[in-house]
Amino acid sequence: MLHITVEEIQRNISIYLQRVEAGETLVIVRAGQPLAEFKPIASGARQVRPFGLCTGEFTVPEDFDEPLPEEILTVFEGA
Repeated sequence: MLHITVEEIQRNISIYLQRVEAGETLVIVRAGQPLAEFKPIASGARQVRPFGLCTGEFTVPEDFDEPLPEEILTVFEGA
């Protein structure tokens, strides 16, 4: 994390914006006190997970679709 003064960022804003674009976080200071933090915005684009990522990791039991036993249902329902 780079600490820079208000005056320095005003003189070279494009250089510091390039550093932020590259993933660096900047702390702007005035009179030695932190004033603001410039950091990259997390990308909203999420990668799509490929199908079959966990192939062979587990097996679905035969009774997966069967109703739950009564004692488990009462615990879920809070009774």
